[in-house]
Amino acid sequence: MSTTTHEVTNQVPELGDYNLYGSDIALREGVRREGGQWHDEALVDYGGRLGGKDVMALAHEINRCKPELDAFDQQGHRVDRIRFHPGWHQFMGMAFQQGMHCSAWSAPQAGAHVARAAAYLMHGQIEAGSLCPTTMTSAAIPVLQQEPWFDSIVSRLYSRDYDARDLPLSEKSSMMVGMGMTEKQGGSDLRSNTTLATPTEAGGRGGTYRLIGHKWFFSSPTSDAHLVLARHDDVFSCFYMPRWLDDGSKNAVHIQRIKNKMGNTSNASVEVEFDEAIGVMVGEPGRGIATLVEMASYTRLDCVLGSTALLRQALVQALHHARHRLAFGQPLIRHALMQNVLMDLALESEAATTLSLRLARAFDASDDIIDHAYRRILTPAAKFWICKRSIEAAGECMEVWGGNGYIEDGPMARLFREAPVNSIWEGSGNVMCLDVLRGLKRHPDQAQALLAALQEDCAGEPLLKQRMQDLLAVLSSSGPTLEAAARYVAQELVLLTQANLLRRHAPSVLADAFVQSRFGGTGGRVYGVSAAPLALYSVLERAWPE
Repeated sequence: MSTTTHEVTNQVPELGDYNLYGSDIALREGVRREGGQWHDEALVDYGGRLGGKDVMALAHEINRCKPELDAFDQQGHRVDRIRFHPGWHQFMGMAFQQGMHCSAWSAPQAGAHVARAAAYLMHGQIEAGSLCPTTMTSAAIPVLQQEPWFDSIVSRLYSRDYDARDLPLSEKSSMMVGMGMTEKQGGSDLRSNTTLATPTEAGGRGGTYRLIGHKWFFSSPTSDAHLVLARHDDVFSCFYMPRWLDDGSKNAVHIQRIKNKMGNTSNASVEVEFDEAIGVMVGEPGRGIATLVEMASYTRLDCVLGSTALLRQALVQALHHARHRLAFGQPLIRHALMQNVLMDLALESEAATTLSLRLARAFDASDDIIDHAYRRILTPAAKFWICKRSIEAAGECMEVWGGNGYIEDGPMARLFREAPVNSIWEGSGNVMCLDVLRGLKRHPDQAQALLAALQEDCAGEPLLKQRMQDLLAVLSSSGPTLEAAARYVAQELVLLTQANLLRRHAPSVLADAFVQSRFGGTGGRVYGVSAAPLALYSVLERAWPE
């Protein structure tokens, strides 16, 4: 005897086989506006490939199968190998084909950083773990370009043929470069580092050193080289540490363990010890922190892009679910309160996309002082704000799914677990906000130009004008008073910039809703809190024209 207990109905079809670029109006408009329109066709192709159900399923699979460490081979020889799911290498190959690891430097032109940012923003929506090695490699290039021996590695750095083999560099077709700064006792306090570098001969820039010490977080451990920070003669310098030495032996960089991370699980982050590992000094002696901070300015841009990507994908998944799920007699998206929540999330996503692409344009070669201010002052502010907002947004979008969102079978749990990493990586929130104050102080010409431009943009909108005046009043303080207000300063700089970018480039209904909800006193501390009815269905249709 058989019975049928129930019929499966009202379950949302899995999202897939859609074009990430073609369906993202704000991204397409931003790419063209900021100078990357020449890359449009390639972005359409890549958006279609990333949106395929098979690619999305592969991303899910490689995040279930964490990398594993083989410290020794079966004979007991030290090998320090990381075994990845084969799909990891597929995603790395896709990133390399797009030139995400090198294109801004190998083919510099107007909009080069914008075109790369758009590909990065789409890739991060589907598989965020593979962004780390591409970011590190890209950010290392402008540092390494200044070294006289750069020509010996440039062809491999600029190659788009991803080579996963663990071999001496001379036998490979391409390479990756990682980064190692933080130690157990210091974290962001790099001056507490204890790793010691001793010259093998004369030393100095381009000289060879032996390093003894450790790194608590070592990014992209299978990279062909790392840029690391070490102490010598009571100063800190930057060193290029190859994975393999010229004699064909492995450098003495010993992996202790893989970090058991809550997210970013497809990618391996490790702890290492240097047992007289060989490194070559990069940059001037004593300028190691400054050299690596220069590299970090590019990685911080990628943190903004990565969080913008997660925010976008979480929104798309929430909108897709709300359009297909029936509740209380009609689709979720037709309920007024749900519309208000989704619209607030859509505003956040478009504001993040618009600002991140404008920041990317500022990283293209430019003598414009506003571009310099965007790079030095607004980038750390945006990393603080957008990375923080994406965490809350991912949780809100998970809640749109209800209980199904909390289950690991679907995409929402991974997006939620992924979201915090960008807020922590390359400097946590407080570090970013203090860096904003440092940038304002050390570059008064850029600060003056940025604030003057914001004042001019805000002049025609009373709500923005008042908030700008309030910000200037806070900036006139000093010492501990100003330091305590660092998060407020970063927040206001980002919100005012986003508001004015949207007023200039987005539909007026969207820009007005953003200004009213963020500056009008009717918005809340969580998404969807509004004393005034702001739910505009046109905003949702623009966000995801499914």
